[in-house]
Amino acid sequence: MNQHILTAKERQALKASAHALKPVVMIGQNGLTDAVLREADTALSAHELIKIRVRNDDREERVAFAQTFCEHLNAQLVAHSGKLIILWRKNEKQ
Repeated sequence: MNQHILTAKERQALKASAHALKPVVMIGQNGLTDAVLREADTALSAHELIKIRVRNDDREERVAFAQTFCEHLNAQLVAHSGKLIILWRKNEKQ
């Protein structure tokens, strides 16, 4: 799939738009499961821009989660700040 790469200006605008969003997916003690990936995929299809909360203190693991989301869901990382991950994926049906 030919995916549009976000520019710094687009990323900044998406980050500003995400500020008011509440996390729609949460990664808990079971980590990144198939069910969590499916839920994130559904949320991205519905909203294009989502926040994910990671309940984990290990920064390296949170970075790995963000990379996994991007790879498996064909999404782009808008921001990773603390325990929040903001993802964007263009909805081709709109």
